[in-house]
Amino acid sequence: MPRLYPLERVRNIGIIAHIDAGKTTTTETLLYYTGKTHKIGNIDRGDTQMDWMAQERERGITITAAATTCFWKAKTMDFGPLGEDEFRINIIDTPGHIDFTAEVQRSLRVLDGAVVIFDGKEGVQPQSETVWRQADKYQVARMCYINKLNLTGGDFYESVDSIQKKLAPNASPIQLPIGEEGTLKGVVDLITRKAYVYADDEGLSLKEVEVPDDMKELVEKYRGQLIERTIEADNELMEKFLSDNVLTNEELLIGIRKSTLSGQFFPILAGDGRKATTETILDAVIQFLPSPLDLPPIKGIDPRTGQTTERKTSDEEPFASLAFKVAADPYVGTLTFFRVYSGKLTRGSYVLNTTTGEKERIGRILRMHANEREEVEEIYAGEIGATIGLKNTGTGHTLCDENNPIVLETIIFPEPVISVRIEPKTKADQEKMSLALRRLTEEDPTFKMRGDIETGETIISGMGELHLEIIVDRMKREFSVEANVGRPQVAYKETIKGEADVEGKYVKQSGGRGQYGHVWLKLKPKERGTGFEFINEIRGGTIPHEFIPAVEKGVKEAMEKGVVAGYPMVDTEVTLYDGSFHEVDSSELAFKIAAIQAIRDGAKRAKAVLLEPIMKIEIVCPQKSFSEVIGNFNGRRGQIKETSDRLDSKIIDGTVPLSEMFGYATALRSLTEGRGTFTMEFSHYQEVPNNIAQEIIEGKRK
Repeated sequence: MPRLYPLERVRNIGIIAHIDAGKTTTTETLLYYTGKTHKIGNIDRGDTQMDWMAQERERGITITAAATTCFWKAKTMDFGPLGEDEFRINIIDTPGHIDFTAEVQRSLRVLDGAVVIFDGKEGVQPQSETVWRQADKYQVARMCYINKLNLTGGDFYESVDSIQKKLAPNASPIQLPIGEEGTLKGVVDLITRKAYVYADDEGLSLKEVEVPDDMKELVEKYRGQLIERTIEADNELMEKFLSDNVLTNEELLIGIRKSTLSGQFFPILAGDGRKATTETILDAVIQFLPSPLDLPPIKGIDPRTGQTTERKTSDEEPFASLAFKVAADPYVGTLTFFRVYSGKLTRGSYVLNTTTGEKERIGRILRMHANEREEVEEIYAGEIGATIGLKNTGTGHTLCDENNPIVLETIIFPEPVISVRIEPKTKADQEKMSLALRRLTEEDPTFKMRGDIETGETIISGMGELHLEIIVDRMKREFSVEANVGRPQVAYKETIKGEADVEGKYVKQSGGRGQYGHVWLKLKPKERGTGFEFINEIRGGTIPHEFIPAVEKGVKEAMEKGVVAGYPMVDTEVTLYDGSFHEVDSSELAFKIAAIQAIRDGAKRAKAVLLEPIMKIEIVCPQKSFSEVIGNFNGRRGQIKETSDRLDSKIIDGTVPLSEMFGYATALRSLTEGRGTFTMEFSHYQEVPNNIAQEIIEGKRK
């Protein structure tokens, strides 16, 4: 089947935002206007297309990124010859809750553009900053949509100000709202100076009208600012404007597109995500966000030579794609989502997974609409699809043409910060539980499981209490596993503050063949967050080559168990630089045990300490509760960075140890008569104060 939509008419975009900014509602409205659905899904009614999981509908939040495809012809903007045709828009709606940040990260890795939605009552919120930074990391072109301007407290100009101050000074409105709060009735397009208002009482269609008289001056002021910011990024346009003192609408459109694609400008739109103003989002996506052809060729490593190689976005190039999401589907097994960067993939063909070195057969190719799927014979460069039944392909793996291998940059995810002990309720649940947990860890790179050797219990770890709550709920619903869950525990870590040279020697003689392993290790601290590194400096065969992997294995095992309180040791460089061996008695086991002993001894000498996760937090509370909330926050070892005002509320920005925040939602409700809210995300690891470290070591903090 030939390609139906040329690449210049394809857009791959994500909808990203802080929780409750209106992502899913806006996406549902976009689907309605593109004809994908026949009514606008409502979170409160629980009939949204994109939030299809039972847990999402019950809680009214997005948990998993959902992909869909829709089609659009321009309505309010002039696109030249392209505008006469239909565009294909592939959309991924992502979660806003910080516990599910991996879903945002892996989606942005494979998308070309994003619509960042802001709550018009709140402006930039903590998770808005997080998703913005993630989009910066993957160099994703963005536009902003200030939503909920119809609600009390909705303030477009304050929200614009917060975007410019906190995220991007080079962001600027391309629309202004007509009316505010309850009187919001449309938008003015600053490029064309045309106004669009609701054509009916329900606000489900738009009509073009004259710009209201009382807005004409404001329109010229903001249009002037828009021109200034656009020409800053384009010397040719700047010269043209300086000589003529005027830009045509077409020149301004081209200038905005160019600077948006280069990441030097971010257009801002306005409206209510449940009404017809969302049509202008679709027009702006087509006009300003990139097609796959607007991006540079994807770079990777040729595994045969180790050299950098690249693939152009073309159906004629060898096939290359990145698997960005694995989902456990109760009906079909494993669903693997992938982005095709070059070439095309045909059903029944074989591909090479260059991450594992194994071949995989592509049995079925699917286009996804949330949890519904459409089978296709082929999928082309620049598209997003899914396949069923890949056995050994995980998140971040490269799938490509076996004759033209390439390894694309993988996706790095944050480490879990919270753990709980979990046990099956019955013997019958035991085997089902391990299968369910294995499937869920394959699906979610921020969810980990491990067995506690001393107690025989299973420990699961994730990004927050809600994350683990959803995992346990999914085990029950999707895998019919009932489990008892312990209290949440903080994922402490250990590290060293000093250096140490240490000897590890394991010698055992007990009749017959003995054991002999002898190593000298140097331990050095590394910068926080850089992880563990093993360096082999053995020269001249003082330890035979075949025993080196056993030493490294012993080092890793000892570090996994820690030396202070049994927590994994991180941010440490271990160098193997000397040792000795016995011709007969040396073995892999002996060298592994020698390495374990050396690490245990050396970590103590190198001043091993405990680290705890520190969270970045924003608390919103009424003015009258401010002092009580501050007092309580300080009592939790919280550090206040700044306080500010938002309408009749006080905002507290700061950091706080995660261990102090269990049960905080209840405490805050009590302090603020139910009106206080907070959002929290992982910031960094920090050394635990001595008195508290002692309590943890003695097992008092359980």
